[in-house]
Amino acid sequence: MPPRTNDNATPDTDADTHTDTGTDADADTHTDTGTGTDADADIDAPDAPDAASDTSAASAASATSGVPPRRRRSAQLGFCALALAVAMTAGAVVVGALRDDGGTAPALATTGAGVSQQVLASGDLDRSITSLQAHLRSQPADFGGWATLGLAYVEQARTKGDPSRYPQAQKALDRSLKLRPRYDPALAGRAALAAARHDFTGALKYADLALEQNPYSERALCSRIDALVELGRYGEASKAADLADSRRPGVPVFTRYAYVHELRGDVKTARRVLRQALATATSRGDIAYVASALGQLAWNQGDYDSALSFYARALAADDGYLPALEGRARAQAAKGDRAAAITGMEQLVQRYPLPQPLVELGELYEARGKTGDREKAREQYALVNAWVSLARANGVDADLDTALAAADHGDHRAALKAARDEWARRHTVHTADALAWALHVSGRDAEALPLAREATATGYRNASFLYHRGVIERATGHRKEARATLASALELHPGFSPLGAEAARAALKAAR
Repeated sequence: MPPRTNDNATPDTDADTHTDTGTDADADTHTDTGTGTDADADIDAPDAPDAASDTSAASAASATSGVPPRRRRSAQLGFCALALAVAMTAGAVVVGALRDDGGTAPALATTGAGVSQQVLASGDLDRSITSLQAHLRSQPADFGGWATLGLAYVEQARTKGDPSRYPQAQKALDRSLKLRPRYDPALAGRAALAAARHDFTGALKYADLALEQNPYSERALCSRIDALVELGRYGEASKAADLADSRRPGVPVFTRYAYVHELRGDVKTARRVLRQALATATSRGDIAYVASALGQLAWNQGDYDSALSFYARALAADDGYLPALEGRARAQAAKGDRAAAITGMEQLVQRYPLPQPLVELGELYEARGKTGDREKAREQYALVNAWVSLARANGVDADLDTALAAADHGDHRAALKAARDEWARRHTVHTADALAWALHVSGRDAEALPLAREATATGYRNASFLYHRGVIERATGHRKEARATLASALELHPGFSPLGAEAARAALKAAR
C-alpha cells in the first residue's frame, strides 16, 4: 500500500495503486457442470484494447503534443461528461487504457479447470478479459472463471481509473459465489471490490470470510491489511501485516508491511523492507510497483533526487506506469523544473483524468501564473467534480476526494459535508486531516485543532498534514506551536505542494 497524499483506493488513492501479483495455491479449481441462463448479461460489454521470495519482511526489517490547448481541455471535459452519461445509462467502458502492470497481467486468482492459466499470463489484461468472456459464454458454470473475470474487472477499473467496471465486477463475483458458495477467490475478490469502492468495512468482512475458507489466500490477507489501515485500526493492521508476512511473504505483503511501519513514523524499516522487495521483484509489474513505492517514500521525506531515481527505475520497467509518471512530475516541480512538471502532468491527465493529478496540474498552473493559467486551473478542478460524479454513479464513496479538492479549490460547504461524512465512517490520519482542513477553511478553527493534532499523532511524516496543523495552530492563537509545526513541514519537505509550500512559508513568516 504505497503512501499517498490522500487515501483514495482508486489510488488509490486512494489511491489506491497496488498490484497484487500472487496466486492462491490452495484455491479449488473444480468446474461445475450446470448451466447459467444469464451469463451473457454479465460479460458482453465491449473492451477497449490497450495499444515471490521466501524471505519475510520481518526478517528484512530486522535486517499532449500536437493538440491545441483549448481543444484538448474541451475534449477532457467532454470525456468526463460522456463517461458519466455512459456509466449511468449502460455501464459501458470508458474509452482509454492504462497499463499498470508493466505488460504482465497480474495473477488475479486461480481459475477454473476450463480456463487456461496462459490467459492471465498473456501480458495484456484487456485481451485476457476478452478471452475469459469468450470462455464463459461457452462454459457459464465455471465458478473459477467468473471469479477471475470479476477480479480482472476490478484491476481494469483501478488501472484505467474507470469505476464503470465495478458493477460488472460485482455481477461476475456474485455469479461465482452463486455457483460455488464460500469460494475463497470470489470472496477475496469481493473484498478487493469493496476496498476499491472505499467500503472498507465490507472489505474487512469479505477478507475474513475468504480467510475462513483459505487462511493462506494472499489476496485476502492483503485486503485485510488494507481495510484495517483505511479504517484507522493501525494496531490491528500491524498484527495483520505480521500474520500475512508469516503466511505469504512476497511483494504484495512486503509493500503493505512497509506502509504500516511508515504510518507509525518508522521510515527506516519501511525503506529497508521496500528495498528488499525490489531486490526480489522479477516481473516488470512488480518492479514498477515497488520502485514507485520507494519513490513515494523518498518524496514524502523531501529526498527528490532519490525519488526521481526510483521513478526512473519504475518507468524503465513500464514507461506508462501512472504512479511513476505522476511522481516524476511532482518531484520535478519540487526541484524547480516547473516546465517539465507541467508538460508531464498535462500528458498524464490528457490520457488519464484522475482526481489527484488533475488537482496537481491545476495548482501548477496557478503557481506559474501566466495569462490564462487561472482558467486552465479551474478546468482541471471541474474535471475532478466530473470524475467524482462518475465514481458515485458506480458505487464508489468519493467523499474524501470531494473534501480534499473542494476545501482548496471549490465549495467549502461541500468540503465540510463530505469530510464529516467520511469521518463518520472511518477515523484515519487522512480523514482527520481532511476534516480539520475543511473546518479551517469554513472558519471553525477551534473544532479543527484537535483533529489536526490527531492527524499527526501516529508519527506519520506528512508535510501537508503539518502545514495544515501549523496554519490552524496560528489561527487559534498558538503562535509558538505554529512556528515549530510549520518549520517542521518545510524542513521535512520544502516542495510538498505547488501552492501549499509557498503558503506555508508565508504563514511561518506571519507567525514570527
